[in-house]
Amino acid sequence: MSAQAPLSPPAPPANAQLPDKRGLGILLVIVGSMALAGVDSSAKWLLVNGLGAGQVVFIRYLLPCIVLSLVFLPRDGFAVLHSRAPKIALARVVSMAAVTGFNFMALRYLPMTITGSIAFSAPLILCLMSGVALGERIDWQRWLAVIAGFIGVLIIVNPDSVPLHPAMIYSALMAVSMAFYAIFTRKLAGVDSNVSQQFHASIGGLVFSLPFAFQQWEWPHSGPDWFACVLIGTSGLVGHLLYSAGHRFAPATTLAPFTYAQLIFMALVSWVVFAQAPDIYFLIGLPILVSSGLFIWFREVQLATRLKQKSRPRS
Repeated sequence: MSAQAPLSPPAPPANAQLPDKRGLGILLVIVGSMALAGVDSSAKWLLVNGLGAGQVVFIRYLLPCIVLSLVFLPRDGFAVLHSRAPKIALARVVSMAAVTGFNFMALRYLPMTITGSIAFSAPLILCLMSGVALGERIDWQRWLAVIAGFIGVLIIVNPDSVPLHPAMIYSALMAVSMAFYAIFTRKLAGVDSNVSQQFHASIGGLVFSLPFAFQQWEWPHSGPDWFACVLIGTSGLVGHLLYSAGHRFAPATTLAPFTYAQLIFMALVSWVVFAQAPDIYFLIGLPILVSSGLFIWFREVQLATRLKQKSRPRS
């Protein structure tokens, strides 16, 4: 699961030169969601075929690290790795590595619909954490949305649907890590460039997975396994690039609801590739979860609009 999927990156600074092509921005985010669904499906394929979670995390970050190095290091040199807030950047890298590691450990045992749904509770956890971490006030409407979202998650992971499994703890830790990742990303907005942040995430994931990658190294056993190794890296890189490009053409508040498209793609892949069809609990809980997330975003848009109106000087 990508850390940026349910938690849209901050909108670029207001700039008259940036085109407002919202349809194109939405299309890029939807295609990016489809690409990022390839990360989870490739990871699950490799995990169920005998590769260890540490090894799969290493493979996940290896190709993006190579591509970013070939593209940006010759042009910008090692200055692209510099961070103006190294402690926050390091915390963000650790959070990103934790997201990937916990997600891949859960995917070995759980259907993608379950891991994806739990992961998409991250915006709700972020709402709870933002009061302390970002000094943001949470009103009663957003509290109700958070409670409704967790009810949706509980319906999806109903024991009658999927027996309670210890791996669900990994998914819960992944969602918490995603919330921390979003907080640190917000703190770095306007401090470090997007290229630097993606570089840090790729190198960090590679470094943190290195001690675990070669403990029980297994070479891919077949052509589809090798294809999954390539797909997991390219899907993550292309997905994040498309997300970044999408935010050049439309505001983050416009694009945020469309990040939920990734859940739909994950459900389709889980059904087609792994023969794990969405059950009735998923179909009931998903609209509740999505609605609660969209409500929180809608409230944030309303509050931001009111603040802008109050800050305008009166004539």
